[in-house]
Amino acid sequence: MKDLYPSRKNTKPEIMKRKDPVIHTDRSKDAQAPISKRQLDFYEENGFLQIENFFSEQEVSEMQKGIFELQGESSDVSSEKVIREPESDEIRSIFHVHQDDDYFKKVVNDQRLLDIVNHLLGSDVYIHQSRINYKPGFTGKEFDWHSDFETWHVEDGMPRMRGVSLSIALSDNYTFNGPLMLIPGSHNYYVSCIGETPDNNYKESLKRQKLGVPDHDSLRWLADQGGGISVPTGAAGSITLFESNTMHGSNGNITPYSRNNLFMVYNSVENQLVKPYSGGEKRPEFIAVRDGAPTLSSSR
Repeated sequence: MKDLYPSRKNTKPEIMKRKDPVIHTDRSKDAQAPISKRQLDFYEENGFLQIENFFSEQEVSEMQKGIFELQGESSDVSSEKVIREPESDEIRSIFHVHQDDDYFKKVVNDQRLLDIVNHLLGSDVYIHQSRINYKPGFTGKEFDWHSDFETWHVEDGMPRMRGVSLSIALSDNYTFNGPLMLIPGSHNYYVSCIGETPDNNYKESLKRQKLGVPDHDSLRWLADQGGGISVPTGAAGSITLFESNTMHGSNGNITPYSRNNLFMVYNSVENQLVKPYSGGEKRPEFIAVRDGAPTLSSSR
C-alpha cells in the first residue's frame, strides 16, 4: 500500500497537510449523531473534544478500584505489558486491559462510547490499543510531544488517519499535575520526523519516546498556527477524545496529586493494519492489535 504519510526516512523534518477527513460520517447526518453539532464542529476544528461528567461517581469509583487492583496485582510481575518508569520500578502503564481484564473489557464496549467513536470514524471499530496510565504524585514522569498516528503508521502499519484516542480521567485533572496537553488544529498537519526506527524500538519508547518526537521548529509552528496549547482540566469521570494525528504530550507530576487515566484507541475496521511502513518487524499484539481484532458495533 502506498505510503501517504512517510516519516523517519529523510534527513530533515517536513510538515505535510492532512489527506484524510477528520469526521468520517457525512456531516449532513449531524442530527443523528450522539453528540451535538457544536461538539462535532469543535472536534473537527481543534482535533479533540472533552466531555465533562461523562461517567457517574459510582462508575468512576468502580474504575478507580479496578486500576489500583491491577496495579497491586502487577507490582511484582515481569511482563512486557507492564511498563515501568525508566529510572524506577514504579508502574507507568499496563497494556492490553481490554482483553486481559473482564471489567475493562466491558468499559471499552460501553455503548455510549461506541456510538460516539462510530460516528466520528464512520464505521464499526475495533480496539487498536488499550492501557492504564499511572502518573503518581511527586514522581510521575512526562510524555513527550508526539502524534500517535505517526508512531502507529510507521511502526504498526496503520494506513490512514481514521482512528480516535479516548482518555477517561480517573483522577481530577488540574493544570499543575501533569495533565494532557494538546495543540489545537495540529491534526490538520503531519510532521514527518527524522531518525531511522530500530527493531524492538517499543521496548524503549514506551518508557521514554525518542523517535517520532517532532523537532522544536515544527512544534512551535504548530502551536502558533493553533493559537497556543490547550490543557483540558476537570473532575474524574470526564472523557477526552482526540484525533489520531493530534499533537499532544504531558509534563511530569511533582505535585501531591496523582493523575491516572484509562486510555483506549478505536480504529476503523476499514483501516486495518498492514506491514509497518518502517519496513521493520511488527510490534507485539498487546501494543497493536492486528490478528483477530474484535469488531465493535454501535446502535447507529
